[in-house]
Amino acid sequence: MTALAHDDYIEFCEGVRRLSAVDLLQYKRPQMERRIRSFASRRGISGLHAYLDELRTSTERLSEFLDHVTINVSQLWRNPEQWSLLAREVVPELAQERRIRAWSAGCSYGAESYTLAAVCLEAAPHAQVRVHGTDIDRRMVERAREGRFSAEDVRDASRTSLERWFAPDGRGWRARDELRHACSFDVGDLLRMRFPVAAYDLVLCRNTVIYFTEEVRDALHERLVDTLRPGGYLMIGSTERVSRPHELGLVSSHPFTYRKG
Repeated sequence: MTALAHDDYIEFCEGVRRLSAVDLLQYKRPQMERRIRSFASRRGISGLHAYLDELRTSTERLSEFLDHVTINVSQLWRNPEQWSLLAREVVPELAQERRIRAWSAGCSYGAESYTLAAVCLEAAPHAQVRVHGTDIDRRMVERAREGRFSAEDVRDASRTSLERWFAPDGRGWRARDELRHACSFDVGDLLRMRFPVAAYDLVLCRNTVIYFTEEVRDALHERLVDTLRPGGYLMIGSTERVSRPHELGLVSSHPFTYRKG
């Protein structure tokens, strides 16, 4: 790879960071650079300098680009086996404290957060449930606060749970008031925001660190563990792993799920 290619990629990433606060330099370069150059090429743009100029002048193009690189792919009850595990094994244990404080880290447009709240409320109806969702993308956070989901978003949801927690609204489904009151959403960059210490019983960070460098991923996992109270749980995505969990005070309790000692 030429020095010029190296330079134009770094300059592009720095420009995107100024436009959106998304720091692409924290992601694995080969995969991310390939995604970006391919995406630009499919739009008839031959170089990253020209593409950055387009992103600076078009909010629509910038929004399209951010959707592509931040991978805002989600749905209600995505990966059903993980939700079944939470409902069966984890939530009843946490509910012994009569409250469940959970964090959906990298929540995108809120599908995971609302699913988590529904699972907790069903499995522990007498517990006080609070789910906090954060995402770096302000557009996704605003959408999450609406609590609206398309027919495609609900394809993995059981009909019973869907109708219990969501109401049809003509365009799709919207979270019912009880569910919305259990959830809150804020903009937050996992690589820069301040994490509260021992504030959560359960942290879900799924399908968020796939493209991070190993150093960034490991540092993030360490910080996430700090937000858990003793006995709390961290759940990651089914294609992810925690490096050296024992050094972080974690014990693997279930597939892709760790308990803090």
